[in-house]
Amino acid sequence: MIPQQQNHVVATIENIPAESITASPSVLQRIRNVFNRELLLSLALGQVLSLLICGISLTSKYLADDFQANTPVFQSFLNYILLFLVYTTTLAVRQGEENLLAILKRRWWKYMILSLIDIEANYLVIKAYQYTTLTSVQLLDCFVIPVVLLLSWFFLLVRYKAVHFIGIGVCLLGIGCMVGADVLAGRQQGLGEHKLLGDLLVLGGATLYGISNVCEEFIVKNLSRVEFLGMIGLFGSFFSGIQLAIMEHKELLRVPWDWQIGLLYIGFSACMFGLYSFMPVVIKRTSATAVNLSLLTADLYSLFCGLFLFHFKFSGLYLLSFFTIIMGLILYASSSTYVAQDPRVYKQFRNSSGPATDTPATGPLEPSVTYTSLGQGTEEEPRVRVA
Repeated sequence: MIPQQQNHVVATIENIPAESITASPSVLQRIRNVFNRELLLSLALGQVLSLLICGISLTSKYLADDFQANTPVFQSFLNYILLFLVYTTTLAVRQGEENLLAILKRRWWKYMILSLIDIEANYLVIKAYQYTTLTSVQLLDCFVIPVVLLLSWFFLLVRYKAVHFIGIGVCLLGIGCMVGADVLAGRQQGLGEHKLLGDLLVLGGATLYGISNVCEEFIVKNLSRVEFLGMIGLFGSFFSGIQLAIMEHKELLRVPWDWQIGLLYIGFSACMFGLYSFMPVVIKRTSATAVNLSLLTADLYSLFCGLFLFHFKFSGLYLLSFFTIIMGLILYASSSTYVAQDPRVYKQFRNSSGPATDTPATGPLEPSVTYTSLGQGTEEEPRVRVA
């Protein structure tokens, strides 16, 4: 090519807008980034948690309806004992700063408060079923989502985009379809004799769940999953044991013990232990908000099982609700959230006895922005520093 023609071609290319060159590949790349292996894996992990909650609901229903065993505190106590035996003993045999005594010395009162929050969250929601209807519990339990959003925004410094709020709205629309199907099928179980009290119990339990989940996200992403579960097992078994002795010892004596009830308690404990052990793994990969959105399908799995076990009436709205929630999850995952990190925030929970070494002693602290998504690539993406 002669020099004049080459210069003309180069000048022509330079005058072409960059958007026209990269538009088509960027759209295809964005589609690949959304529907990738990490997204599908994260969605699948969230549904595993929903299936575990389904197992918890079914075993609780059999215990309460068929054997009149209304023992929510005892059931939680069994789970905390399992956590203590597995994870607290693991911390006890560790050496150095990750040892149980070293953790207790630095952060014992924080885990004590967190354990009380977790215990009462479980108790309030289960107790609410005695006073209000199933429909009210299903609707008001979604209050955990705005709680997690607000706490993540102010305390974890998570920043959301418009598509995230659209995805959350679509998920809640799916819950509306499920509740509508329940009303049409006449499945508004529950006494409803003290509906206001029951509704307040659900709202209180959802608020405590949100606090617990956000704290869990912070701990598993900045400290250790084993530390979180070990300390929850330690304080949870202690305080739930006290609550059991005070509030539920008479009810426990009235349980007609036999091998069937024993199997149901074992099944409940296995599902509850699996949920507590597996949820930190999913939260570390995703976030507390994404996990709570995934758990919206748990009631639907219980309904699908109820079609065969309890002869519930089927409605096409159940399938519509399920796919609507899944579509909302995909929308939420289609764009990454980002976290504006201030180094001082991550010192508050650690509360180490020695001086901090990774924070400069002088000069202004500049926040950084770390982009995160439903995948596991949080650590691999570069940080963008902003003034």
